[in-house]
Amino acid sequence: MPVEDPSSEFAQLPQHAQERLVEMRGRDEASSLFTSDLSAAEFLLVKEAGFDPIGLVVGSSIYHVGFQFTNVFQNQEMTVLTQAMYHARELAMERMEQEAAELGADGVVGVRLEVNHKEWGQHIAEFVAVGTAVRHRNDPHRYRNKHGKPFTSDLSGQDFYIMLRSGYRPLGLVMGNCVYHVSQVNFGNFLRNLTQNTELTQYTQALYDSRELAMERMQKEAEALGAKGIIGADIHERTHTWGAHVIEFFAVGTAVEEISKDHVIEPPVMVLPLIG
Repeated sequence: MPVEDPSSEFAQLPQHAQERLVEMRGRDEASSLFTSDLSAAEFLLVKEAGFDPIGLVVGSSIYHVGFQFTNVFQNQEMTVLTQAMYHARELAMERMEQEAAELGADGVVGVRLEVNHKEWGQHIAEFVAVGTAVRHRNDPHRYRNKHGKPFTSDLSGQDFYIMLRSGYRPLGLVMGNCVYHVSQVNFGNFLRNLTQNTELTQYTQALYDSRELAMERMQKEAEALGAKGIIGADIHERTHTWGAHVIEFFAVGTAVEEISKDHVIEPPVMVLPLIG
């Protein structure tokens, strides 16, 4: 096995991560053991799609999210917080992708992105990316993205199988976020609205704008990968530890491209559970 360049990205991984990856990679790239968080059904469908799971891969970043002052009666994006939350997730994703690349993977399926706040301080959080690295059995590296890196996807094993059967392939997990301060209502307006049915336009505009910014940034990432579209898109809304008037909107989905005009759409099948 070749000696790793100490200046490489592999050398920047924790020592125990390097040891685990070397052991899973095995001699002459013939791994004797894999780990996976796929269910039994997902595992079998990923195999049926022509891919072999080769290892559970993880990326982590413990990040201090800075503080930003704002006018409490003004709607505005908290750009310092937006950048911090995005960069922390990006670091975790990059480290997960690096582990997958070291295993010789073509992609990572079932990716989960989590944010865990620690007791070390209100502004300290761990960002974690976890997924199962897979490699195509007959055509390695064909399914890597245009940058030559393993694709990432939050699709389940079932959705991954159906998508490939239908003539599409994943290019990457794309994301966009926006941390936004929603203005407070002054006391005079609060009293005037107290007994009325009325739209709170400043709240509507704030939430509308922040979701749009997160969606727009996710779409730009997909365009940079040359994607045909995004599937499984979702928007998560959390206040984290900032209080009720500061909200992060996080948009995430899997960018895909068409690889075949001969789409094979699986017919629906009724399944009756035997328990319950």
